[in-house]
Amino acid sequence: MTAVMALTTASVPGTDARAQIVLTMEDALEYSSLHNPDLINSRMSMERYEQNLIAQKASLKSRFSLNLQPITFSQSRQFDNRFSDWYTNRSLSSSGTFSISQPIIWTDATLSLNNSLSWQRNESSINGGTSNQAFSNSLYLSLTQPIFTYNRTKMNLRQIEMNYENARISYALQLLNVERNITSQFYSLFMSQQNLEISESELENAEKNFNIIKDKVEADLVTKDEYYQAELNLAQSRSSLENQRVSLENAKDNFKQALGIPLDEDIRVVCDVEAEPVLVSFDKALESATTTRLELRQREISREQQEMSMIQVKDNDSFSGNISLSLGVMGDDPDFPHIYDNPTNNPRVSVSFSVPIFDWGARKARIKAAEIERKMFELSAEEELKSIEMNVRSTCRSLDNLLGQIAIAEQSQKNAQLTYDLNEERYRNGELTGMQMNQFQTQLSNSKMSYTQAIINYKVQLLNIKILTLYDFEKDAPVVPITYDRNNK
Repeated sequence: MTAVMALTTASVPGTDARAQIVLTMEDALEYSSLHNPDLINSRMSMERYEQNLIAQKASLKSRFSLNLQPITFSQSRQFDNRFSDWYTNRSLSSSGTFSISQPIIWTDATLSLNNSLSWQRNESSINGGTSNQAFSNSLYLSLTQPIFTYNRTKMNLRQIEMNYENARISYALQLLNVERNITSQFYSLFMSQQNLEISESELENAEKNFNIIKDKVEADLVTKDEYYQAELNLAQSRSSLENQRVSLENAKDNFKQALGIPLDEDIRVVCDVEAEPVLVSFDKALESATTTRLELRQREISREQQEMSMIQVKDNDSFSGNISLSLGVMGDDPDFPHIYDNPTNNPRVSVSFSVPIFDWGARKARIKAAEIERKMFELSAEEELKSIEMNVRSTCRSLDNLLGQIAIAEQSQKNAQLTYDLNEERYRNGELTGMQMNQFQTQLSNSKMSYTQAIINYKVQLLNIKILTLYDFEKDAPVVPITYDRNNK
């Protein structure tokens, strides 16, 4: 990358000075894509949501877990109601449980296989003292299925997918915003450089005119008031040059901050300021803007999220239930190899319901509030679509108008240059005063700046129409700021 290579070779060996970094528009955009602070923050946010999605998808796979209790000892003094006597109980045990759990995304159920193995030794002082030690193992398969409610597992996954897609769209929009900002500041810096060059040219002409008047005054060919005017013009030109240098340094600092370049570096931008007319079809621009704008996809995501939120609101304090099934076998024996000589089946079925009775209208009010929010969203979506169309219309009109302004500014610059050249000869012959000559100089400088600014305004509007429509009319190709799969599930 040209810009990066320039930065890595900025230091000049053996000197304290730094080489000037020369950047084209392409270099600036490429460098900012890696070092712009706002873009870095947006990219990190996108990566964070990506990791959340990876984690959520991983959680839908089979989960293996092992819980161990290597040793548990307890001693307690208890009262036996049967014999109306106190006794001491000592217990020593060790256990472990191995589980395999599998979420079922289609039904929001959870299927699990569990195996619990334990050893226990128990001693009691009741009836002269008793003791027992044995191994026990319980193996069972269980299924838990929510009923009369929404699929939380599927909805959580979809919400995280939409958050990730939204983050990618936000990153793409940030890319476009950075391109707009960098382009604007690039041309602002370029204009500052041009203004400085124009001020240097003004100073050169002012010095030349001052020397002409000075020689004429010494030869008694003109009066001293012309000398004083030429001296004032020279002082004004020097002051204008210093002002332009300050403005240039400020523009450099702003541009370096936007790029992420250290402020102690010295930079310069170069570009060919040419205005090649670009055919922009209004119908094509409007169609592209209203079908491909990333903000519209963000609206779709927000609409789907609102629908999910409505489902959650309606499910709050509503009738729901749960079904649990379990099939297993349990065995115990003092000798581990004989643990399943006499097994016991342990089936279990349970059905539970949550039945709300009275909530003082809280659920109804929440649903109404969600419906109002959805209506507000739809109104906002309609206004945003109108705003997009208005911006496209306005930018297309500006492009046609700016082409006319460029032609006028170009002709004005040529006329101002011819006028200045003609009157410079008259000034040397003493036919014009210094004040009149200064007016022609100002006219020439303003015409040069106006011509350059008109071309830059046209280029900026071309960039605006590209961002508004996601279509590059200069290359006659759609713009894809970032690739993403909208149907990724």
